[in-house]
Amino acid sequence: MSHTYEFNITMTCGGCSGAVDRVLKKLDGVENYEVSLENQTAKVTTALPYEVVLTKIAKTGKTINSATVDGVDTSVVIPAAA
Repeated sequence: MSHTYEFNITMTCGGCSGAVDRVLKKLDGVENYEVSLENQTAKVTTALPYEVVLTKIAKTGKTINSATVDGVDTSVVIPAAA
């Protein structure tokens, strides 16, 4: 089942939003995504677990301020590597 994840990300330039765009484009299992520099958001539709998408975006080095899963506020704490 697909979910919609929305992330509020601090992005100050086109390079910042481009970095987020690139990791989402390469992530297998992403059905649809939209990165907005203007709104400081990334919206992702996928069946992948939330933590997988969160970790990928965090690896860009951008600060994730908040997130929702299907409209419900969700923690942005990165899970420890197993």
